[in-house]
Amino acid sequence: MHTSLVGKVALVAGATRGAGRGIAVQLGAAGATVYVTGRTSRSKRSEMNRPETIEETAALVNEAGGRGIAVQVDHLVPNEVRALVTRIKDEQGGLHVLVNDIWGATKMEWNKSAWESSLDYGLRTLRLAVDTHAITSHFAIPLLIKTPGGLVVEVTDGTDEYNATHYRVSFFYDLAKASVNRMAFALAHELRRYSATAVSVTPGWLRSEAMLEAYGVTEDNWRDATTRSPHFAISESPAFVGRAVTALAQDPNVSRWNGQSLSSGQLANIYGFT
Repeated sequence: MHTSLVGKVALVAGATRGAGRGIAVQLGAAGATVYVTGRTSRSKRSEMNRPETIEETAALVNEAGGRGIAVQVDHLVPNEVRALVTRIKDEQGGLHVLVNDIWGATKMEWNKSAWESSLDYGLRTLRLAVDTHAITSHFAIPLLIKTPGGLVVEVTDGTDEYNATHYRVSFFYDLAKASVNRMAFALAHELRRYSATAVSVTPGWLRSEAMLEAYGVTEDNWRDATTRSPHFAISESPAFVGRAVTALAQDPNVSRWNGQSLSSGQLANIYGFT
């Protein structure tokens, strides 16, 4: 069964681009009111220095049939997150879906050990990937659990099963992505008594704006990139993981997934989206 999300309120933290934007738009397509947050707005760019903005994402949510509300937030700043949640409470009275998709790391060092890596870069990665999620959950979940049936989605890279046997390109990246999966596991235990659910979800090889740019293609002609990189054929659009999260949000029996680490492809096989 799939239920409409009309009347439901979602917060997609880190919705400026990539998976976060795809999730926000698909939640909107199901009828949800979606608060889209990030650091890059029309007036200011984040350290990633990319052109995508939260206002663009909100407009795409509106075009899809939902209601998009853009709020510029640095999720490393507790007071900004607290103010965001207070605004959602004042304007909507509740929160039904929380998606922690915050990332935004720009200076990554691949294939470097803990002692070879820049400590500044590594600790900044952990702050952006882990602290942001923890801060957002700290302030948002008390509002979410006021209504039974709430859903928290931690977006990461790699399922528990995959990450358990694969070294994820560097010490700090590996630690960041494994930590996000563990957050969902821990939250699941804490949310169960409130009839709420927490899961982690990973996309596959995501055709984000940055990835398309790196391969010199757009979403309309992305298959052209397979001529120089055949493996690009397995890539997926942000809409795909967006439909995965939306299917979970629409599932009246979503609690069956509580605490699990899931992938967009796995959920597509179960829920039937493409």
